[in-house]
Amino acid sequence: MDKLGPLWSFLVFVFIFTQKARVNGSTNTAGNDNVMGVIGAIIDNSSRIGKEESVAMKMALEDFYVKFNQSLVLDIRDSQRQPIQAALEAKDLINAQVQAILGPQTWEETSLVADIGSKTRTPILSFADTTPKWAPERWPFLLQASPNEFKQMKAVAAIVESWEWRQVTVIYEDRDSSASRVLPHLSNALREVGAEISQLVALPPFASSSLSKDLERLKEGQCRVFVVHLSLSLSDRLFEMAKRKKMMEKGYVWITTDPITSLVHAMNATTISNMQGILGVKSYLPETGGHFKVFHHRFRKRFSSEHPEEDNHEPDIFALKAYDAAWIVAIAMRESKKVSHLLLEKVVQSDFHGLSGKVEFIDNKLVPVNIFQIVNVMGKSYRELGFWSDGQGFSENLTENAAYNSSMRVLGQVFWPGAPLYTPSGWTLPISSNPLRIGVPVGSLFKEYVSVKHQSESNISFTGFAIDVFKETLEQLPFYLPYELSPFNGTYNDLVEQIHLKIFDAVVGDVTIVARRYQHAEFTHPYTESGLVMIVPVISKTSNRAWLFMKPFTMAMWILTAVINLYNGFVIWLLERNNCPELKGSVLNQMGMLIWLAFNTLFSLNGYTAICHG
Repeated sequence: MDKLGPLWSFLVFVFIFTQKARVNGSTNTAGNDNVMGVIGAIIDNSSRIGKEESVAMKMALEDFYVKFNQSLVLDIRDSQRQPIQAALEAKDLINAQVQAILGPQTWEETSLVADIGSKTRTPILSFADTTPKWAPERWPFLLQASPNEFKQMKAVAAIVESWEWRQVTVIYEDRDSSASRVLPHLSNALREVGAEISQLVALPPFASSSLSKDLERLKEGQCRVFVVHLSLSLSDRLFEMAKRKKMMEKGYVWITTDPITSLVHAMNATTISNMQGILGVKSYLPETGGHFKVFHHRFRKRFSSEHPEEDNHEPDIFALKAYDAAWIVAIAMRESKKVSHLLLEKVVQSDFHGLSGKVEFIDNKLVPVNIFQIVNVMGKSYRELGFWSDGQGFSENLTENAAYNSSMRVLGQVFWPGAPLYTPSGWTLPISSNPLRIGVPVGSLFKEYVSVKHQSESNISFTGFAIDVFKETLEQLPFYLPYELSPFNGTYNDLVEQIHLKIFDAVVGDVTIVARRYQHAEFTHPYTESGLVMIVPVISKTSNRAWLFMKPFTMAMWILTAVINLYNGFVIWLLERNNCPELKGSVLNQMGMLIWLAFNTLFSLNGYTAICHG
């Protein structure tokens, strides 16, 4: 029995290694000669994304073995979405002599893993969506194997522009610092289309009572357009709470980004019912070619086998990116003969069309995606509205003859929350808000500019050109701005200083822009030129220019003209009535002739002579 001990231990070791290789994705255990090496992977195995990545990477190495008859061991570790755990797993993988590490999903995890991998010059292919510009300089062996989300922010801004919304509220997860890199790109994209972020709401990743308070505060505000950039688990709680607070009804707009939208197909019925009417932006999934069809069929079968707890077995962009990343490393290992710097060089030189699209690295980052799909959650799933392409706009399809438009309206009717027949305005009257206090000068010498009249103690009227400009400006705003006008009896310097003292929020009136007043307030662009000016009534554009000569004839002038003509007619009648039979007769006849003479003498004195001597 003692002689069999070493042999028995060896058989147990081979069995354990074989089982580990099979579980972790190795496609060949026929002999050590064909085993090229070990690839490590760090994922969050409790998430849908991690599950898809795990299955896809195993399939990639199986396909590699079928094509080249060389196998690779895939050692997958679970980070549990904890940066420290990811770092520990990375250290363990490097001690196990892995040639490269795939993952993790977040930048917080990736930064720690990259720091450990740089010490041993181990290439790290991160699945994080964003990587700082300085990262390649600090960690030359770190590569971003997932396209960044910056272009996606332009797609969100294009949606906002299509419906002429001017303010949005951004809800993001206060966990991963990648949000701080994505938000500036969203802000810039919105500014380019004339919109802005009115409020940022950072949600903690764990269950908290603050979620209810944050939504209640948003409900009391006037902005009704929400851009949601969260993980799937947190967004599930968000929309459940939003539905309870009746924020998934008419008047509200919800726009979700790729981390949520790309997993809509995997959501359960309860989650889908809480998200009715949202618009989503997701990475375009090129479901074309024989390779994808084969992959799709095999993935569904294997995913259902390994994860029976999942209701939906369809792959999405995360699975495709993981498959391409594993394939990149496998090919590079085959060509580099396990030399680390050559392995990195071969990975960076990758240039082919994979399952996820174009695979090419620029500055250690995968080329960004330029096409996104726009979906609308309705019913038991979602409806594909169309696509948005960077530099081209929206289109219903991606054919060669596709028609592009800058507005999303060309994609057809959108199913909004609450199913209204109209497009939400994006804002509403706030439930509770403090109106802006606007100071108006009382002692203005130019009443045409601004005039303050006290009808009574509680009734004060504000009129004038400056007041009209202010009110017209407010009417052009795409949101409601509450205000109240308050008279101020003092000097203009004191009036402007009230803004600095927080007594007034703004001032409306004929306030001259001078240097000393800049210490207390900012001024709008002047709407009149400097110097002596005069305000005159606006002449209607519809007035008839042919009758402009009638303008000087006032009512008094018309009456005077009529009296003079009647007087002239009377004088002629009086002088000629004895010499002209036509001027005699009944009183009525003579009155008629008198009026006729008055009218006739307006043009000529010869008309009377023609009557009497004709």
